[in-house]
Formats: sequence, structure tokens, C-alpha cells
Amino acid sequence: MKIFDKYILKSFLQPLLATFFVVLFVLVMQALWLAFDEIAGKGIDIFFILKFLGYLSLILTPTALPIGILLSSIMALGNLSENYEFAAIKSAGISLKRVIRPLIILTLFLSALNFVFLNNVYPWATLKQKNLYLNMKKKKPALALVPGAFNTEIPGFNIKFDEKYGEEENLLKKVQIADLTLSQGKVKIITAEKGKISTEEGSKYMTLTLENGNYYEEHSKRSMSLNDRKKMPASAATFDTYTINIDISSFNDESDLDKEDIKQHHGMLSVNQLDSISKVEKIAYDKYIEERSDNLFDIVKAKNLYKHPDSLIDANLNADILENFDVDNKTIILNDAVQNVRRAIDRVKNQKLPFKNKRKLLNLYDFEFSYRISFALACLVLFFIGAPLGSIIRKGGFGLPMIMAITIFVIYFFISQFGKNLSEESAISALLGSWLSTLILLPFGILLTRRATQGMGIFNIDNVLDNFKKFFNRFNKKSIS
Repeated sequence: MKIFDKYILKSFLQPLLATFFVVLFVLVMQALWLAFDEIAGKGIDIFFILKFLGYLSLILTPTALPIGILLSSIMALGNLSENYEFAAIKSAGISLKRVIRPLIILTLFLSALNFVFLNNVYPWATLKQKNLYLNMKKKKPALALVPGAFNTEIPGFNIKFDEKYGEEENLLKKVQIADLTLSQGKVKIITAEKGKISTEEGSKYMTLTLENGNYYEEHSKRSMSLNDRKKMPASAATFDTYTINIDISSFNDESDLDKEDIKQHHGMLSVNQLDSISKVEKIAYDKYIEERSDNLFDIVKAKNLYKHPDSLIDANLNADILENFDVDNKTIILNDAVQNVRRAIDRVKNQKLPFKNKRKLLNLYDFEFSYRISFALACLVLFFIGAPLGSIIRKGGFGLPMIMAITIFVIYFFISQFGKNLSEESAISALLGSWLSTLILLPFGILLTRRATQGMGIFNIDNVLDNFKKFFNRFNKKSIS
């Protein structure tokens, strides 16, 4: 390798290593800040928190690498231009293409490395991180209770309340509890005006103290028939204070933190797994659509319709079918038809959400499959934007290059999310949605590279001002004449 190539690579790798770890640290801290309220104060061992941060770092590494390449390319070429090294290189007859050639080879290698990481390490880390995060949230179920909804985090109980308040957020208002420990449904229901959750450190029980409430319980058994259940008595009572001790020993088991209950999330699969699962899901989806269409075909009785009229035609029958019946029978026929149509519409509306969710899941699998490839090439695309941009603006350091790099990557990320949302809703194909950001930014990279190679700026401000002057001079001439 020539000394010149070594120098160019060194000037690029030094800021790359620095910016990569800085960006990775910022991304990890941002993700940790968002998850802090869910895992803080739950008595979780520091070892599991460090594991959580480690998985998080592996997940965010593919995102930090393109940002680092973009920023370091702007800084490296900006430093060469700012220190007049690039001018000396040009005077020696070395073109910009020759300068960035070793950097292009290095970026191609980093893009391939990023794809390998996305296809192998990223799915594994996502699997571990998401399951660990969900298990950590369940360590203290009292903190995970959400007001205004039925909470099922605590096994054997269904708890709903309107408000959670207090310094420790352990005081509840308007509490409704369904005791499901007997596995017979909601046969025991307790309501109260106020409630308080208390748990002693190390205890396997959570105490729920209720005030000013009502108690209702049905005394029946699952083995009884429906008529016998209706004959069984029920208990109802009011109370000033009522205490419930709930066993939460399963939430204090450290081994539960390593459980892996979620395994089919699209972010946890490799490219080959995404492709195979997508094909299987598409077969099931097509079968589901066929069943729904056959069902609708039977409901509307379309099989009774004929493409051709019967060969035997009764001359006494009117071509308008309804005209063959009296008013009462017409009313009956029309009412039956309207009811059939309404039932068909209701069925279609009820099936709309499952149909949409199944289609979204397929779109996510297809999008993730193509996005892994396109995002790996983001390193190369962003390099072809950053390198010529650095030679044009002629600024090194962390100031202006940092602002420009963040702005460009935010645009790239925004377009990627926009494409994902469109493809998820089937507005565009998953293939187009995954490559949308690359297809939009790649022409800008080509344009910047071309202008930087020709020694031109991003745009010539003098030409813009001259065009404005010519435009306004036309109006001045017309007004004078």
C-alpha cells in the first residue's frame, strides 16, 4: 500500500473511531432514558442492567456506523481542504477520485461488515434485549399497573382503577378487582373507592388494602350445569377496609429475567428466516383470504345466480322479479334482502381489523428483509454524500460537520420511517419502501461527487443573485416604458 493511501486512511479512521463511539454512547443513553422509568427502582441486579445495556449497544451499532462514516468523511475531507492539503494534492495532479479510492474500498468493507452484523448479531441481541426488557418490567408488577385499563400482569387477578397517585404511586382511586384464582371466570368481584399497594422488601406477597367498597361472589362450580348454576346463591357485602394478600414470588425469581417468551418478532430474525417465514405466512394469508371470500360468496347466496337465463321461460312471469309478488310479499323480500346485506357488511367490518393486521405483519417481514440490505448500503451512500461535502465546505473538526451529519442522517432516517409506514399500510410495495431513502439520497451523492470532482461548490451564489437581478430588471424596464 502506498504511503499516500495510508495517510488518507489514517485521516479517515481516526475520526471514525471517535465519532462512532460518541454516537453509539448518545444513542444508548437516549434508549436507556426512555426505558428508565420502566426498570428503575425494581431491585434488579446490576449484572442484568449491564446485560441490558450490552444488548442495547449491539442493537444500535448498525445505526451508529453509518452516522460515524458520514461524520468522519466530512471531517476527514474537510480537514484536508481546510489545511490546504487537498490543494497541494490537486496541484500534484491527483484527482478527488484517486483520493477517495481507498476510502471507497474501506466503506465497501464496512458496508459488508454492517450487513453481516445486521444478519447475525442484531437479531440475537434484539431477541435477548426485548425479552429481558419485558421481564424487567414485570419485576414489580405494582409499578407496571396502568390506570384506566384492565391490568393482567398479576396472575390470578384482573385489576382496574381510575388514578394512581402518591409519592410512591401506590395509592389508587376507584378500584375494581376480579379474582380469577378459581379459574371460573369473574365469579368474585371487589370494588372500592380507594386502595393502597404495599410490599415489604424481600417479601413474596403484595398487600392490597381497599377502603369503602363492595364485595360480590357467586357460589358455583364449573362442573355444574347452567341451570344448577343459576339456582346457586351469591354473596354480597359492603366493607370499610378489606385486605388482599397477593403472591408475587414468581416476580422475584432472578431466573425469570432470562426467559425468552417472544421469538417471532421481525427484528429477531435473520434474512433467511425472514424469507422463509414470509413465504409460510403468505400461504396462510392467501388461504385466509380464500376462506373469507368463500364465506362471503355463501352468505350473499351468489351460487344461486346464473350467467345465462333458464331455457324454460314462463311467459306469464314479469322480467322484473318483484313485480310478480303482491305488496306484502315485496316488503318481506326487500326486508330479507336488506338484512342479508347488513349482515354481510357487519361481517366484513368485523373482519377488517384482522385482515389489516395480517397484511401489516406480512409487509413488515418483507420490509425488514429488504431494509437489512439497503441499510447496510447506507454506509456507502452516506459516504458519497459526506466525502464531497467535506471537500466543498472545507471545514474540519466537530462543529459544522457534526451539524451537517446529524441533519443528513435525520433526513435519511425520516425518509426510511416514511417508507416503512407507507409499505406497512400497503400504500407502496415493501421493496420500494425499504429502498426509498437510498433512492432519494443517492442522486444527491452523485451530484455532490461530480461537483466536488470539478472543483465547484454546492451552488454558485453569484449566479443565483444575477438571475434575481435579471428577473426584477425586466419589471423595471416594463414600468419605465
